[in-house]
Amino acid sequence: MALTPEEEPLDSCPRLVSDLKFPNLLPPNPVIKILIAFCKNDPVFEALVNASHRLSLEPTFVKSAESAIDAFQNPSSGGHHIIIVDARYPRTIEAEALGRSIRNSKGSQHTTMVAVVKKSVFEKDDTAVISLLDVGYNRCIIESPHVSICSSELRQIQHSLVRPQNVISTQQALYTALHRSREAVIITDDTLRAQYANRASERVLNMKLDEIVGRSLSDLVTADISNILSHTSRYKDYDGYLTTRRKSQESSQIHVRAVPVSCIGRNPTHLVLILESSSSALVSTNAIGEALQTLPQGKEVPRGSLHSIRRGSFDVRSIASDGLRRTSLAKLSSLPLEAPITKVLSLLAQVQENCSLDEAKLLDRVMEFLKREGLYSPQMKEIRTEDPVATDLIGALLTQGPTNILSSRRSSNDSIIRGGGRPSTGSIVFNKTKESSQLSDLLQTALDWDFEIFKLEDLTEKRPLVCLGLELFRRFDVYNTFNCDEMTFKLWLIEMEKHYHSENTYHNSTHAADVMQATAVYLQQLSNRELKIMDRMDEATALIAAATHDIDHPGRSSAFLCNSDNTLALLYNDICVLESHHAATTFRLTLGDDKINIFKHLDRDMYKLARSIIVDMILATEMTRHFEHLAKFVSVFGTDVESKDPLPPDNDDNQILVRRMLIKCADVSNPTRPLKFCVEWARRIAEEYFMQTDEEKRKNLPIVMPMFDRTTCSISKSQIGFIEYIIHDMMDAWNSFIEMPEIIRYMEFNYSQWKLFEEQGINTLSDIKRKQMSLTEDTASSISLEEKF
Repeated sequence: MALTPEEEPLDSCPRLVSDLKFPNLLPPNPVIKILIAFCKNDPVFEALVNASHRLSLEPTFVKSAESAIDAFQNPSSGGHHIIIVDARYPRTIEAEALGRSIRNSKGSQHTTMVAVVKKSVFEKDDTAVISLLDVGYNRCIIESPHVSICSSELRQIQHSLVRPQNVISTQQALYTALHRSREAVIITDDTLRAQYANRASERVLNMKLDEIVGRSLSDLVTADISNILSHTSRYKDYDGYLTTRRKSQESSQIHVRAVPVSCIGRNPTHLVLILESSSSALVSTNAIGEALQTLPQGKEVPRGSLHSIRRGSFDVRSIASDGLRRTSLAKLSSLPLEAPITKVLSLLAQVQENCSLDEAKLLDRVMEFLKREGLYSPQMKEIRTEDPVATDLIGALLTQGPTNILSSRRSSNDSIIRGGGRPSTGSIVFNKTKESSQLSDLLQTALDWDFEIFKLEDLTEKRPLVCLGLELFRRFDVYNTFNCDEMTFKLWLIEMEKHYHSENTYHNSTHAADVMQATAVYLQQLSNRELKIMDRMDEATALIAAATHDIDHPGRSSAFLCNSDNTLALLYNDICVLESHHAATTFRLTLGDDKINIFKHLDRDMYKLARSIIVDMILATEMTRHFEHLAKFVSVFGTDVESKDPLPPDNDDNQILVRRMLIKCADVSNPTRPLKFCVEWARRIAEEYFMQTDEEKRKNLPIVMPMFDRTTCSISKSQIGFIEYIIHDMMDAWNSFIEMPEIIRYMEFNYSQWKLFEEQGINTLSDIKRKQMSLTEDTASSISLEEKF
């Protein structure tokens, strides 16, 4: 009897000559585990069970989607090679949702997923089959009660899908070896566009991995690369030297060996480049390091961190002669405030214009330190004492609070293989009803700036956060980033939305959904501009922070809580009361129930990083520090920037500034939306402020906002002042950074309309409501922005 491939000894076949030149890595050959998710034990189920036993597969049986996810994610018995899901009864097992959840689970990329469907589905409704394939199923098979047919199907799946996936899965071991190699390795396509880069390539090129991958070699070197292509196209190895463009604008000679590889067909499809730095580059780096030894050192970064590599380089374009710096400082000086650090930065900028290039570099470095967060926070030094207890005590006293994870973050792009950009996993699928069809169509526009948030509020019966959150999490690949299934995120969103107060006219879950949507649009714009300042973890945590930034908001301001001796004010000592409560509530609820704990699959360091970002972003929404955050952002990134010069290096402190500015702009984006949305949000916030004033009068409390009396307040005037003093400068700076001119056009148009309303005497709530009715009736008024500009 002939041996099956699984039973054949490894050395029974003679090795090919090609295998000796390019050795293969033997794939894993375990017993195939199959997970069968059927809601009931019908003849089709029995046939699959018998077929599994006949083929010596190791089966696991479950009867619900939740059990299937738990079984697959089980660390000891999970990780099945084949998953068969009964897709015939969607009310019992929602196959599409289960498929998305499995695909978003860690380790599912090489799992073969099969859906069992009714015969009529194949014959009449191909869209159902296509939708199953789109969410991650590899194959759909027709239900059959015959064991022989099921055995044949499973054997075909085993040979055509499972075995090739086992072979493909071995590449992870190869990429791990490459990533740990001390030699710098870059793999390109046949046009020399980088598809992969290992960690050592960061040291040679002095760039982050995501700045290397996706770029052509011609962007990284100054030499002509046609010589490499001419050699490798004839299947000859290339051996020579190239000059790189280092970020410090210095030239560096590197030795390059290029080996052509053919993955498909006869012609080379990829090139493996091995890079070696020349000694001159090392000398140049050492010279810079010696020149900087007299400068105070910033926050300590673990050895090997991407940021520790980047901070050793200079960008000559960022010194005083650069128009960006002068423009930003000029804008900063025009703001209605001036901090001592602003004067220091202005004086240093003036000194830079009249000094040598070397001195300008050192001053530029000094200015970078001065703009960092926590400038006067104590830094831990080496403590030389014989008493370890004293060492612990002094260390604890000097490092108040948790360790600043933001300064020691690990790269979420340790090994990057160029894919197709942001993953597209489709939209939420609904049952075919009129309302669900409208909801599905609406969510298709989730990244449009004129997104109909109030229509979503109506369709979801004032619970828009869950639907919009799932859509945005899917579009930004949050499930994979957190290694967590979609069901956990869905339950988390339900719980978060439950703790928003629907009786609040403004600070409710619709506001949270609106801020989340604005955050997503900003993130998409940053990605489109390829600023490389926010990675997948940054995007995921920004969306989470936006979704929960006002959770459990009582509809009253922090000042009101302090004046009324509210328990929250007592808890937080009258300092940043509401924002502290929002951040604490987010993590108290999330960590309190494992079913909604979206952080449960993150390791400790990544969880601390995610928590630090989310807390910092939520606290940034406190308006008492508005001008401080704006001044810092303008001093680093400038405003009214017309040139396309590179942005300042994306170090930790700059990333913090961008994240804070992003959520601040999203939180108060109402005046930059289309007029009908702007007016509705203004009406809602005014009503909430009026209710607070009413309560303060009833309880004989200090009036926090005396002007917001429903009998005397002019809503139009309040919006005019809000745009003039808060929104205008901030949105100008933000637009200069992300290049979204529509926010400025809407803001200026809305500002002119509020002035017109004031002239027409449209001031009170009733006036605004009547005006809204006319805006609704005359739809042209709400879309006439393009005609005005």
